[in-house]
Formats: sequence, structure tokens, C-alpha cells
Amino acid sequence: MSLSLVLLFLNFFTPQFNEAGQAKLEKMVKDRDALTAQWKASESQKSGIFGNRTKKDMIETNEWLERIIKKDNLIMDELRMIGDIETITATQTGDDYKAIAFKQEKDVQALKRAVAERDKQLKEKLSERRTFEWISLILFLISLGLGFVVYKKVIKP
Repeated sequence: MSLSLVLLFLNFFTPQFNEAGQAKLEKMVKDRDALTAQWKASESQKSGIFGNRTKKDMIETNEWLERIIKKDNLIMDELRMIGDIETITATQTGDDYKAIAFKQEKDVQALKRAVAERDKQLKEKLSERRTFEWISLILFLISLGLGFVVYKKVIKP
């Protein structure tokens, strides 16, 4: 009963974890796209003499690249976390199914033992009944034989 409640809980809340993770991931990707656009804008910026790039322009471009790398790392961390959640959920579900299968196997073994015990009892009762039938038959034949002997002696002197 409690196992089914846990499975029901996981079925209802696992998709929400995935949806929340997907929404967060999509937001992070949009942020990264914005950072990439800003990096491209800074890349085309040339404030030096004769239209060349200055050291300040290059530092600013590198800063944008660092921000993009940080955002990429955050995205990778989020992907790992989503993957871990899915792995844990799948593992828990698999473990739950294993536990159910193990319990069912135990129940089947208990039922097999009960059936074997019942078979044994039925065979014992059947052998007792057979013994009673044989004893009854022998007593009947002895009575019939004695009756025949008495009949012969009493009626035919």
C-alpha cells in the first residue's frame, strides 16, 4: 500500500521536476544567447586609431567570453542535475519494482509451501481412508465367511 503511494507520488511530481528544470534551462540558454549577442557587439567595437581595436576593447571582449563560459558552466550543472534527478527517479522506480517482484516471489513461495502441506495432508487422509476401507472389506469377508460357516453348521447338521 505505502509502496504504491510512493510510486504515485513520484509519478505526479517527477514531471514537474523535469518541467521546472526545462524552464530554468531554457531561460539559461536565452541568457547565453543574449550574452553571445553582446559579445559579438563588443567584438565589432573598434575604438582605436585608424579603426583598430584597443587593449580595452579586447579586455571587454574577453570579459564577455568569461561571462559566456560561466553561463555555459551553469547550463552544464543544470543538465547534470536534471540527469541525476532522472537517474535517481529511474533507479528508485526500478528498485521499487524489484521490491514488488521480490515480495511477490516470497508470496508465491509461501503459497507453494501451503499447497505442498495441503497435498501431504490430503495424501495422509486418503491413506487413512484406504486403510479403513481395507479393514472394512476384510471384516466384511470374515463376517461373511463366519456367517457361511455358521449357516452350514446350523442349517445342515
